[in-house]
Amino acid sequence: MAVRSKHPVAAAPTAPVREKTAHLLLRAWCIVILFLSLSGVAWINAIGSIATGALIVATGVVSLILWLVMRPPVQWRRLPWFPVAYALWAGLSIAWSQWPGTSALTWALLLITAMQGFFVAAVLTWRELVRAIASALKWCLGLSLLFEFIVAAFIRQPLLPGFVIPDTPAADPIVYWCRGNLFNDGRIQGIYGSANPLAAVCLLAIIVFAIRLASRAPRRAFLIVWIVIAAFLMYRASSATIYLATLGVAVVLATVLLMRSAKRPGARTKWYVVFAVVGIGGALSIWLLRDRIFSALGRSSDLTGRETIWQSVLARTAQHPVVGNGFATPWIPTDPHFDGWIIDHGQTVMQAHNMWIDVSMQLGIVGVVLLGMLYLAYVWRAWFFAVDRPRWDLRDDRPYSAVTLLPTLVGALLLVQGLAESEPLLLWGWMFVVMLAFKIKQSPHVGMGRIEQRVAIERGELVPDAADEAQLDNRAHW
Repeated sequence: MAVRSKHPVAAAPTAPVREKTAHLLLRAWCIVILFLSLSGVAWINAIGSIATGALIVATGVVSLILWLVMRPPVQWRRLPWFPVAYALWAGLSIAWSQWPGTSALTWALLLITAMQGFFVAAVLTWRELVRAIASALKWCLGLSLLFEFIVAAFIRQPLLPGFVIPDTPAADPIVYWCRGNLFNDGRIQGIYGSANPLAAVCLLAIIVFAIRLASRAPRRAFLIVWIVIAAFLMYRASSATIYLATLGVAVVLATVLLMRSAKRPGARTKWYVVFAVVGIGGALSIWLLRDRIFSALGRSSDLTGRETIWQSVLARTAQHPVVGNGFATPWIPTDPHFDGWIIDHGQTVMQAHNMWIDVSMQLGIVGVVLLGMLYLAYVWRAWFFAVDRPRWDLRDDRPYSAVTLLPTLVGALLLVQGLAESEPLLLWGWMFVVMLAFKIKQSPHVGMGRIEQRVAIERGELVPDAADEAQLDNRAHW
């Protein structure tokens, strides 16, 4: 019988480190949460608003229970305070709201979405977070492509919400959940029932998959395939807003990469000046040449009727300009104050198609200032999170991480989208701002900090001693 030597030349073989089943299940739950947020109104079209509301509340309760049981290490003094202040002001507006029932309902949805963002950021590391977002986006894109294919290939006619096949053509195609345009030259809508949200998710997917690719994630060939699928769906959705958002994201990405190439702090100044001039000049050019630009994109110069909507919303803003009329994100179409207020293609409009104008009507000047401070703080932290090398001691040559690009690129997407849509105020737009702002403040360095290190220790990748614990506390402080 073979006997192992008492004087081995190498360490005894050990089993590879494997994640605990509990952590695998936790990450799967986070993917479910992210998918629910990213899939947007698809659930309302599929199972109705009441069932969707019950699903949102149920998932929120589960996440809250998990939070109380797990108690992840959170530095409560380092919360993103502007999102908290905005949420508190939205809650206070119920007291003077013109539509208190709608305000209470939508505020509850706002809090649940914010809590889910905090939860996901608290229990996942930076790399796990990007991986979970990528998995949720694959489900959104895959189901959208499959849904469009089934409707176009088998049903062969438009489909109404609730999987209803109409007996007669609708008076306006806007009521259709899916128009079955995959095999023709029409715009597709995926599982969202609208081309604009589909295009926004596709652009987010390209960003996340590219970051995963740059991070040398496994199965890179499949990531390239998913990028192609996302680009195809975004092209077929044909959203002028997202085309402009793509340009904005590209400019921000180029700026970050140039800033990273600077050898000394002063070398960044010239790049800041160049891109400030380019940004301001580009914005003025788009505004002055908007007729030609939107005509080339197949849109009217008033952004497909949005200016008319803005005028109506601003007229209501003038009634209570300081504190607003009451929180309502989104507008509940069954509320008498919104039912039939603004009609587009025969349907009651559920948003102002501009998040700043929307907030001015709901929460007044105070709400606009809080939202502006929220995004200013978010962009400020996200920017330096992306352009500065990770440093908490004298060493200044640590490599950059592609993961740090995610917050600033998401911020660029949401800010441009918010000029023509109100989606950044709800669903994945609101959740991602809260989640990424919270994550940056809790873990300002990828792989460092108590949240990041705790998961590594649970996996068996780190075995801390007393000195390590002290070092973790110092890094968490930084």
